[in-house]
Amino acid sequence: MRPYKVRHWWRTGLIGALTLLAAAVAVPGTRADIPYPDNDPFYAAPINLGEFANGAILNSRAIAVFGLPLPVAGWQVQYRTTDSAGEAAANVATVMTPLMPWTGPGDRPLLSYQIAEDSLGTRCAPSFALRGGRDFSIATTLLDVPFLAEAFRRGWAVVVSDYEGPQSRFFDGVNSGRAVLDGVRAAKSFAPLGITDTSPLGAWGYSGGAFATLWAMQLRASYAPEIWFAGVTSGGVPADIPAIARGVDGNYQAGLAVLILLALARNDSGSGLADTLNDSGRTLLAQEATSCGGDLVARHFFGHVDDYSSVPDILDSQAFRAATSHQELGGWAPDVPLYLYHSNNDDVIPSAGFSALVDRYCALGANLTAVHSAIPGHNPAAAGEALGAMNFLSDRFNGDPVLAGCTVR
Repeated sequence: MRPYKVRHWWRTGLIGALTLLAAAVAVPGTRADIPYPDNDPFYAAPINLGEFANGAILNSRAIAVFGLPLPVAGWQVQYRTTDSAGEAAANVATVMTPLMPWTGPGDRPLLSYQIAEDSLGTRCAPSFALRGGRDFSIATTLLDVPFLAEAFRRGWAVVVSDYEGPQSRFFDGVNSGRAVLDGVRAAKSFAPLGITDTSPLGAWGYSGGAFATLWAMQLRASYAPEIWFAGVTSGGVPADIPAIARGVDGNYQAGLAVLILLALARNDSGSGLADTLNDSGRTLLAQEATSCGGDLVARHFFGHVDDYSSVPDILDSQAFRAATSHQELGGWAPDVPLYLYHSNNDDVIPSAGFSALVDRYCALGANLTAVHSAIPGHNPAAAGEALGAMNFLSDRFNGDPVLAGCTVR
C-alpha cells in the first residue's frame, strides 16, 4: 500500500476516534433518551417470535450513529435468530452505510463487523453505544471506531450484531455464530441499506469479535448455506480458553479470567462449573450479572479466580474443561477465504493457541493466510495489522482470486 494511503487511513481513523471519544466524555452519565437495552421496548421480543424465520426483521428504527451528525446513515433492526439451546431469540443489529455513493466495481459490499462484546449484560451491547449511549460500557465499541471509520471511507456498508444475544452469552460459540449469520440475513433484506443479491459479503472481528466471526464461518455451510462470504478476516483469535484464563489470572488483566469463569458457570449448567463456586463465587456471580469485561478488569486487578472456588486449581478442573471444550474453535474448518493474524507476544491471548488453530484449519482443508505478527501486545497488533486485514477484504470485494491452501508467515 502506498504511504499516502497509510497516512490517510490513520488520519481518518484517528480523527474519528478522537471526535467520538470527545463527544462521549463531554456528555457524562447515561443519556436519558438512550435507555439501556433491558429498559428499551425496542429490544422486547414479540409474542409470536417463533413464527418468524431466522434472519427475519421484527422491528426497525433510524438512528444517528453514536448520536452524532456523522456522514453515515444508520438504523437498528431487531431480527429473529435461534440460540444454542434451539430456542427462538430476538437480537438487535446496527446497520450503517456511508452517505457517499459507491464508486467501486459491482454493488456496494456489506461487511459483518463483530465488536468484542465481552460482557455479562446487555448494557455492554454494541447497539447501545452505536445509538449514542453514554457510560463506561461503550468503551469497547469506541476502540473499534478507527476500523469502522476506515470501512466507511472505503464505501462499505456495515452490520454490527449484538451477537451475545438478549442473555449476553459470552463465549457461546453456536449462539454467537448463528446471531452473526442471522444479522447478515437481516441486513441483506433491509431495503434502506441498499444491499443487493450481488453485493459481496465480508466479515471481520478481533479478539472476542474474532471468536464470533469464526464460529459463524464454521456454521455457515450448515446454518446459512445461501450466504457466501467473499473474504473473512480475524485477529487476536481466542483459542485454548483455559490457557487464556490461566495467562491473565493473577495479573492486571485478571478480570478477564473472572469474566470467563462467571460466563461459563452461568451459561453451561450441564458442566457442573457453577457447583464448584464457593459462597464468594456465588455472591460474585449475582453481583456481576450485568458487568462488562472492562468493569471486571477494573475491579479485579491481580485477583485470582481460585478465591471464588471450592475446588483447588479451578482453571484446570474437569468442570472448567468440560465447559470450555465445546466452545473451542476448530471443530470444523470454514469453507470461505480466511485471513488470520495474531501477535507472537500477545499479552492477553497466548499465541500457541492461535498456531494450533491454524494448523487444525489447514489440516481440515481451509484456504487461509495466517500472519504471526511481530508487533508485541494484543491491542498494538490489532492496530498494526489492520491494514493487511482491510486490504485482504478489498481484494476479495474486487473479485481478485485467492490462493488455494494455507499460507503461513
